[in-house]
Parts: sequence; structure tokens; C-alpha cells
Amino acid sequence: MQAAKHFETHGIGVSGLKLEWDTMRGRKDAVVSDNTKGVAYLMKKNKIDVFYGHGSFLGAESLRVTKDDGSSQDISFAKAIIATGSKPADLPFAKIDKTKIISSTEALTLKSVPKELVIIGAGVIGCEMGSVYARLGTKVKIVEFMNSAIPTMDSTMGKELGRSLKGIGIELYLGHKVKAVDTKGKKVKVTAETPSGEEIELTGDYCMMAVGRKPYTDKLGLETVKVSTDARGFIKVNEHLETAHPGIYAIGDVIGGAMLAHKAEEEGVYVAELLAGQKPHINYRAIPWVVYTWPEVAGVGYTEEELKQSGRAYKTGSFPYKALGRARAANESEGVVKVLADKETDEILGVNMFGARAADMIAEAVVAVEYRASAEDIARISHAHPTFTEAMKEACLAATENRSIHL
Repeated sequence: MQAAKHFETHGIGVSGLKLEWDTMRGRKDAVVSDNTKGVAYLMKKNKIDVFYGHGSFLGAESLRVTKDDGSSQDISFAKAIIATGSKPADLPFAKIDKTKIISSTEALTLKSVPKELVIIGAGVIGCEMGSVYARLGTKVKIVEFMNSAIPTMDSTMGKELGRSLKGIGIELYLGHKVKAVDTKGKKVKVTAETPSGEEIELTGDYCMMAVGRKPYTDKLGLETVKVSTDARGFIKVNEHLETAHPGIYAIGDVIGGAMLAHKAEEEGVYVAELLAGQKPHINYRAIPWVVYTWPEVAGVGYTEEELKQSGRAYKTGSFPYKALGRARAANESEGVVKVLADKETDEILGVNMFGARAADMIAEAVVAVEYRASAEDIARISHAHPTFTEAMKEACLAATENRSIHL
């Protein structure tokens, strides 16, 4: 809704604009269905047998799949890969009930757009869902214990995203500790402690938990095969992603690390190639992360905070979207690209960006990090004009003795 109003800037009338929530939800469901059908087709095409149900290890070479109707089937295997993923975490005093206290899963299936929504956690999921509903007209309030949005990411990106979220009407309560969540009345009441020690109360039609995710290992029979987990429940694996039980591997969210679909995919390919007798590798520093708000946030490699903590000498180069001709033409001048390079060798150590198309633009930075390119290398590569990716070239120029051409 809010984004569509920008069309007027381009001379496109949007009078009578209204939200058809059922249509929007229906399209979302159709897209999800098409994607899952596509995966099922790939399974069939590649002659992969799929068994639907809950799997549990019976022993070193067998497992049982229990279906929803209670029937079961035993399967034998030579090698196994655990890829059961994760589920939303909650707080000890505020359990997800899927009615008033919801997760992102329920937030995607609400029957109507809420008037007010309180989100606990300003990480990736909290900011993404908050951004969606704020643009649909919901009064969104996000409570975060840390002092920045997306606190595990580069602080510059957190500041930029925080400013952007406030710009679309989201109330950000940073440095606030949630003390209680009351669901007894018509509205959910969230009590939080401010940085100064005072208490405030926030109300909403729903309270969405976005405090992280936990590994899904319930009733997998891990004890049967002596697969061990850490204190947080993540399955322990070695450098080859093999568990304590030889021949049983684990990948994705269930082993921790970045909880990203493409990270799990890389690990899946790694194990498959390993079992095929190849010698694969994964450079976890070259796996990008993306926050699908609008504008988007993306990064790869190190954050500036990580480089500071490690004591490594580095230099930075940044370039704002407002200096990009393409960004101005598209009315998307909110954004910045930040490059971190080794002070002595000029090797690109990390790239963090906030702005339109960041999710796509980060691919160039991934290549640079994977192949250990220097900022000078990227700065010397011709980038088409006008494009958003020119910001990457200009940021690299800025990292090499402040040589940006267009700033």
C-alpha cells in the first residue's frame, strides 16, 4: 500500500487504492504451492524416493517414518543426513500459543491485517515482518533488548535500517527488556523495561515472537545412534559435517551457524560431493546474508565490529545511493554500500549494503570475497551505467585512498 503511493512520483495515478487481503494471501499461498510442487517434481525427475512423516532412528542403519495416521514404515540406509531445520523460539514467560502470541509462521496466515502488532526482537525476522505489516497499515511496535536493529550485523546497516523502519511508522524500542506478556484481555499487553529502568506497556492485537530459532530435534531418536548435541540443542558435527556417529551427517539450521536456506544448500551439496568421493569445501565467510525489508540489507564477509574485535588493520570505503543516477531515477535514493578492506594488502574482507536491490547486488561482493579480490580489482572493473551496482565500484574506489569519482 505505502510503496504503491510512490507511483504518483512517476506520474502514475493511484486514486482509489485499496488492499485486497484475501487476494494477497491467496497469491502468497499459490506461490508457496508452486515452489513446493517444483521441488516434488525435481525429486521425481531425479528418481528420489520421498517418504512423508516423522523420521526417527532405530539403529545405525535404519529409521522409522511415522505418518500422520499413525502407520509407520521402516527404512534402511548406508548413510544418513539430518536436515530437520529449526522452529521459532519463545520466552519462558511468553510461550507461542498461535492465537495471541504468534510466530512468523502464524503472522503469514492471519485472517485480516491487524491494527496493532507488537514484535519482540529486531533481528532479521522481526524487521522483515514488521516492515511488511507497517506497509499494509498496521501500527507496528518492535521491542529489542540490544541497542540496534539487526544487532548481530554491521552496526552501520543497523542504524540505516532502524532509520528506515521509523520512516514507515514503526516504533522501535531499542535497549528494552521484555518483562511480561499478558494475553488475558482483548489486546495483548507487553511490559518492557526501558534503558533507564522504567516500565512501559505496549498493546497489540497480536504479539509476534522473533527472538531467534531453535533446532528441531524432537523425537529423532538421536540417543539411539549416540548423535550428540550442545547445550542449546544443536547437533555437533566435525569439519566434514559428520556427527559423532560415523556415516550420519547433519546440515542446515539443526547444526547452528547462519540460519539461511542457501547456507543449508551449500552444506547439502558439500556432503553429497563428499559421499561421491570428491573433495569439496565451504567458505562460510563467503556465504551472504540478506534482510528482506525494503530497502534490503545484505552483507558478506566480516562486519566492521568483527574486524575491530580481532585487531586486524582495515580501511573502509562507502558510497551513498543518493549519488547514484539510477537510484534517483527510480526514487530509491535511500541506501549505502560499505566496503571493508585489509589496510596493507587491500583484500576485500567484507561488504555490507543497505538499499534497493541489495539482495542481488551482494553476489558481486561474494565473488570478491571468495576469490580474495582487492578493492582495487573491483574499482578497475567497468560497471554499466546507470545501475545500482555502480555503488559497489564507487565504494571500492573510496576504500582505495578516497578515489570515488561521483562523490
